[in-house]
Amino acid sequence: MNRESWLRLAVGTFVLLFFLQALRALFSMLFGILYDEIFAGSPTAWLPISLALVVVSLLAAFITPSRHGTLLPRAAAIVAALARIPITVNDAQARFWGSLLVVAAGGIFLVCLHQQERWRAWVAWLLALGADQLLRIVGQTYDLGLQSPFLSAQVILSTAVVGAAAATTWSDPDPAPVRGVPVWIPLSFGGMLFLQTSLLSVANASARWSGWSYEILAPLTLAVTLGALHPSLMRGLSPIRLRPGVLFVLLPVGLMLGAAGLGAISGIGLVLAYALVLMAWLRWASAAPEAGRLGAGVGWGMAFFLALSFLNAFTFTYPYTLPVLRGLGWAVYLIAGLAAAIPLLTVRVIPETSGRSLPVLAGAALAVILAVWACWPTPVDTDLDARAVRLATYNIHYGYDKDWGFNLEAQAEAIRRAGVDVIALQEVDTGRMTSFMVDDAYYLGRQLGMRVAYLPTLEHLTGIAILSRGDVESVESLYLSSFQEQTGILRVGLNTPEGELHAFGIWMGLSDEDTLRQIQEALAFIGDRSPASFGGDFNAEPGSPVYAAVLDGGFQDPFLALGLDPLPTSPAVDPHERIDFVFLRDLAPRRAIVSDSLASDHRMVVIEVDLTLPPLPGMAGTAE
Repeated sequence: MNRESWLRLAVGTFVLLFFLQALRALFSMLFGILYDEIFAGSPTAWLPISLALVVVSLLAAFITPSRHGTLLPRAAAIVAALARIPITVNDAQARFWGSLLVVAAGGIFLVCLHQQERWRAWVAWLLALGADQLLRIVGQTYDLGLQSPFLSAQVILSTAVVGAAAATTWSDPDPAPVRGVPVWIPLSFGGMLFLQTSLLSVANASARWSGWSYEILAPLTLAVTLGALHPSLMRGLSPIRLRPGVLFVLLPVGLMLGAAGLGAISGIGLVLAYALVLMAWLRWASAAPEAGRLGAGVGWGMAFFLALSFLNAFTFTYPYTLPVLRGLGWAVYLIAGLAAAIPLLTVRVIPETSGRSLPVLAGAALAVILAVWACWPTPVDTDLDARAVRLATYNIHYGYDKDWGFNLEAQAEAIRRAGVDVIALQEVDTGRMTSFMVDDAYYLGRQLGMRVAYLPTLEHLTGIAILSRGDVESVESLYLSSFQEQTGILRVGLNTPEGELHAFGIWMGLSDEDTLRQIQEALAFIGDRSPASFGGDFNAEPGSPVYAAVLDGGFQDPFLALGLDPLPTSPAVDPHERIDFVFLRDLAPRRAIVSDSLASDHRMVVIEVDLTLPPLPGMAGTAE
């Protein structure tokens, strides 16, 4: 390739990377808006306005003309590069407006790039996916490009992209007859984009879906992405001679295997589905018109992507939106998989590709080696001072603070500063578009040198967790009966010098209809195991039937046992409710603290116990 070709490829790669990052940020910030406007307050005019802005941004590709001229791709690339800068700033408003601009400009640029040359658009997309995956792997699932320390680097990178876009010659496509776009073009585009951005290219999400090891899936997913750059694979995996109908069926079958949670079998199914989506994307690119109404095809595809994304989000929020979608996340992915697989059935002509095998393979190998190094298991702190074990509970609000700043780093620092040994976490996301696709539990565990036990309660990717130091002997869990949002209880058994310590974590429902039944089921699950801690967001205050039931079950409130004045825990700013507790059974409390950190929308509760001492007299507290 000549200099111009290299510049166009570089600009295309970075603009599409910015597009992927902005999609994630846009849905994350929209989640905050919907949460504040619907779930936690009265809707205002900002709700329909923000939704309309998101729709307009995603459908901007519609305005791309059949002949884009020489200015439009350059302008779209420059707007995307400049608007990408505020997305790195950890401010909800800056991220929302920046994401709107990047997604709109990125969609237009994608159409222009495809009109320039299908091959270059395909390669740029693969390189952008690979860069996105590597940034998340190195950042322990939290995209380095979205973290505040990256801001200076992002300014430099965006400036370089602006310069390269301005210096590149963008030719106007040859005139082509305006013709209609087959309906499968937008359907397959929307399905492929949804599958890649919400699951298949996100190794931590695939790992949680399948139950397979993230440390294996992350390098393997990156290898599939970059391996597709190899010329022979680019021609449609020519060594594999399968009928189109078989390929069409294999993609949704791989997705359903992934949803079954069968470990390695499910993980392989998701990797196969991802490889087939990449193959389908190449076939789609060879069949989509380079001019004509490609903008409309991509625009309608973005509309389908938006519909799938909203349906998927409703499967997590079914009690407050569409109750019929409870447990139907797999169905949304099946629809997307069938749409994404259409090119495998309908397109037989695969474009010839070119490229040098050795540089491609060498670059891919280096990236995969870096990925293996970045997610290699790290040592876990196994030391526990039996005389001062700190037990805690923390509702981390999906990694956000009250104002929707993404604050996992600050939450990790709060836990570290409190010297916590065992902590029950609630509202834990592990790979959702609404929280930047970060695996909260994995990230915190890596930052703190703690083991992670995770219980998914909603569609594989949201639930509760327990992080712990010391030697974990056993882990078990139970899903609790839930009319509203599904929840559960999790137990970690720790070997200590004084015997086994049972640490239980829970997140309780929001209505009495749920919580009264759930607490009885949870206490039956706990049984007479002792000594034990029972931490969580109980969504119930002292004096409530839930609080009384826990005390009747043989637990104590350590604040009362130590004669301390209990402090409220929710909300984090100006708290007035005490709904987060660490109850104790047959344990001697030494200290009881409510953290002053504002990194979440709840405050962390920390209880220090001495395992070498007998329980204090009068351990069983009384309801206030």
